[in-house]
Amino acid sequence: MPISGLHLLLTYKCTHECDHCFVFGSPFAKGTMTIADIREIYKQAQKLGTIEWIFFEGGEPFLYYPIMLRGIEEASEMGFKTGIVTDTYWATTVEDALEWLTPISKVGLSDLSVSEDIFHQEEEEKEYPKNAIKAAEMLGLPVGTITIEEPKPKTSEEIGWKGKPVTEGDVMFRGRAAEKLTEGLPRRNWAEFVECRHEDLANPSRVHIDPFGFIHLCQGLVLGNYKETSLSQLIESYDPISHPICAPILERGPVALVEKYNIPHEEGYVDECHLCYCARSALRKRFPKYLAPGQMYGEL
Repeated sequence: MPISGLHLLLTYKCTHECDHCFVFGSPFAKGTMTIADIREIYKQAQKLGTIEWIFFEGGEPFLYYPIMLRGIEEASEMGFKTGIVTDTYWATTVEDALEWLTPISKVGLSDLSVSEDIFHQEEEEKEYPKNAIKAAEMLGLPVGTITIEEPKPKTSEEIGWKGKPVTEGDVMFRGRAAEKLTEGLPRRNWAEFVECRHEDLANPSRVHIDPFGFIHLCQGLVLGNYKETSLSQLIESYDPISHPICAPILERGPVALVEKYNIPHEEGYVDECHLCYCARSALRKRFPKYLAPGQMYGEL
């Protein structure tokens, strides 16, 4: 499993409680990495010898700015490329954004990804992403945007061919999105979801690591916990065929997961993620080692 990227969920805490969030980030969430946690992850990353990128995500990583900054600095010194994903709550003006980004520009950041959409900014915050982008450009930081469209039904006439209505937008219906955004959207028969279209569970190129030590192949679907078994050992020994959740998904998508474990289900779901998330939620008590933490399933 040639992992090249580690995405550190520095914290589950966030300034917002977005309906589309698949990690259930919120102002009330618990869990934050320490410097010691980050250094241990880096140590294991060096041992693996395949890691190129370290990303800082959340939640909102800027909430723990000193920890994030030191993490970026030490990762850069070790030769890793680094990135941040942020909702830009801190970019109230261009001048303020420069204050936040100037120290980061001096420690070797390789990528700044700015969320800019209806989920992340209230009306009075719409200029924040623009402020962050302008400040980043002034400092020579590589910057780009992440935009999530609001999901809405789209008829066959609108898409130009005859068939069932589909859902427009790029929300993946797992986590809070599965609970908050599916109402009123067209659904397909559950038996149609015979593949996972978003994650390569056989040969993943990156994993997410959360503050509790869980290593996520997909949010809420874990390989193990590096605080119990080393990150390098878990990655090097990963066998998707012996993983009780990954194996059926690889065989025939979320449908196989439902069939293998005889999970009660509805007749229709919005997308593959929706069925998979609901199935995994039903299996959590049976497989707590592989379906964790509770944070990912709304158990705050």
